[in-house]
Amino acid sequence: MNDYLIKALAFDGTIRAYAARTTEAVSEMQRRHYSWPTATAAIGRTMSATVMMGAMMKGEDKLTVKVDGNGPLGAIVSDADAKGHIRGYALNPQTHFDLNAHGKLDVRRAVGTEGMLTVVKDLGLRDMFTGQTPIVSGEIAEDFTQYFVVSEQVPSAVALGVLVNPDNTVKASGGFILQVMPGATDETITELERRISQMEPISKMIDRGLTPEEVLEEVLGKENVRVVDQMEVSFDCNCSKERFGTAIKSLGEEEINSMMNEDGQAEAECHFCLEKYIYSKEELKEFVDEIRSGS
Repeated sequence: MNDYLIKALAFDGTIRAYAARTTEAVSEMQRRHYSWPTATAAIGRTMSATVMMGAMMKGEDKLTVKVDGNGPLGAIVSDADAKGHIRGYALNPQTHFDLNAHGKLDVRRAVGTEGMLTVVKDLGLRDMFTGQTPIVSGEIAEDFTQYFVVSEQVPSAVALGVLVNPDNTVKASGGFILQVMPGATDETITELERRISQMEPISKMIDRGLTPEEVLEEVLGKENVRVVDQMEVSFDCNCSKERFGTAIKSLGEEEINSMMNEDGQAEAECHFCLEKYIYSKEELKEFVDEIRSGS
């Protein structure tokens, strides 16, 4: 099954719902960064939430999420667009601990609980939209729930899960976001709360091989769900030698000359995909010429 996400409405349009399978995308992240299980779970949960938030946007809109709880994992950074493209990394991907008291990966310990969750949205306007809320649990899903309620004033329920195989590879990854829309009755909200309290953990649903549609049907009731859109999800990094070259030119002539004199070249590495780009002395000289000519 390929990764994809769905958008749906439930309870006569008063509940907006998103569900995603992100196993392949998170697997690609794990392969590139050789992340260890606890780190993989934390980064994967963040990526799943981010790609669903991307699906809430339109056109060329983009967003970047940073989860920084001051834990040993360091900051998690993930970004997505409105077309299902997602990427992510953490500062210290080789972070892992023994299972917690509940027999689960100790994501809270890795992430930490003293920091902020920050969302920056590029909506194509002159100014970016930035929302920020304190980390409340370090388990990721609860932190996104808090963000939606406080920063966007949308009562939400977020469930995220990543299962990791004994060899560190990703067995399953995904999640859902449910949001209460204006017009929802008290009865609907009560029923939603009842259903969520009785559902099995999202990681078990994913492990059973449920599709995003089946996840929402199991949580909300098949008779209540109406799927309105579907899109593929994929790990996608838009880095390029040209983009990094622009960044090097922005350092200025003096810094570039220093690179040529000291190393004879420059090397740049993308944080997201770990792709490396080498710039020869001749290429650096071209950057200096461009700076001098004002191009």
